[in-house]
Amino acid sequence: MAALRGPPALLRLPRRERSLRARELPGAEPNCGGAGPGEAPVLPGARPPPCSALYVRPAGLPPPPPFRVRGPGFGCGGLVPPVAVSHCLIRRTFFGYPLTKAGSGLVQQTKDVCLRFCRPRSSTTAADASGEDLLLKWGLFLVPLTAFCLGTWQVQRRKWKLDLIAQLASRITSEPIPLTLDPMELRELEYRPVKVRGRFDHSKELYILPRSLVDPEREAREAGRLTSHPENGANVITPFYCTELGVTILVNRGFVPKKKLKPETRLKGQIEDEIDLTGVVRLSETRKPFVPENNIEKNRWHYRDLEAMAKVTGAEPIFIDADFRSTVPGGPIGGQTRVSLRNEHMQYIITWYGLCAATSFLWYRKFIQKVPL
Repeated sequence: MAALRGPPALLRLPRRERSLRARELPGAEPNCGGAGPGEAPVLPGARPPPCSALYVRPAGLPPPPPFRVRGPGFGCGGLVPPVAVSHCLIRRTFFGYPLTKAGSGLVQQTKDVCLRFCRPRSSTTAADASGEDLLLKWGLFLVPLTAFCLGTWQVQRRKWKLDLIAQLASRITSEPIPLTLDPMELRELEYRPVKVRGRFDHSKELYILPRSLVDPEREAREAGRLTSHPENGANVITPFYCTELGVTILVNRGFVPKKKLKPETRLKGQIEDEIDLTGVVRLSETRKPFVPENNIEKNRWHYRDLEAMAKVTGAEPIFIDADFRSTVPGGPIGGQTRVSLRNEHMQYIITWYGLCAATSFLWYRKFIQKVPL
């Protein structure tokens, strides 16, 4: 709709007569599809009736295809050609004053309001939509890419873990060496077999519990079962005086069931003579989550705390696991060193590579084949 000022003589005429006179002027035609034949066109310097949406088409310009305008405040609600938009007055504001700018570029102050209807700028909208689609496309591509990188990282981790397990297995089967008292050397000897000579002090036994018997043959038979029922008991820790070194160390003699936890129930296995002993060096360990604290008063130990054990028994904080050959009838079962490291990297590899494959397929279908998901 345009708001223009016109001659008072024309505006004072009745509506129908004003419309008929306006039709006689060249270049003027009504654009209100629903107004009827009595509607007057917009003339240079003339004010249209309130319900009319009129425009002036320059001479020689073919009429453009009309489009329909609907909305509150428009009585005609008819078809308006797009050329009317370009010749419509635009309301602007400059420091609080309403201004209207005509098609000729002249700006004048007025209180009339002109609403300008135009078709949406399809190029700008398409560019914005294209930018959003591009951002979404490459943003979602990060999902399979990240999954692939994590899967590859787990491959490297699994290789490192297998090498570490192989090193521990080869170390524990190597030839025993004499025990050293140097703490720095002991840190490098974990899982390394050593040999000592001396005798046990059975009066200061310690018990690490609960523990189950380490039996590789039984564990191989029960592999794959949902449930297993290993025998529960404790590991017996006994001070061992080394006659050649002149110090007392701690020795894990092995596993005993609960019914033979007390020394008087296994008197036959309590060795009193001086013996040669072979064992594996072990270091102190920290308490894991959900593992109870050691109860020194009740002699119930749940993890290997060498400093506390040495303080209670008066021995050096040196600890070895006796091998299976140290087992005697009626005594603890030696060889309770479990050489195994957690190795679940294959599960992670399958998980990450599977996620990469699934998301890559969905991304290809969505953004390359353009298949709606």
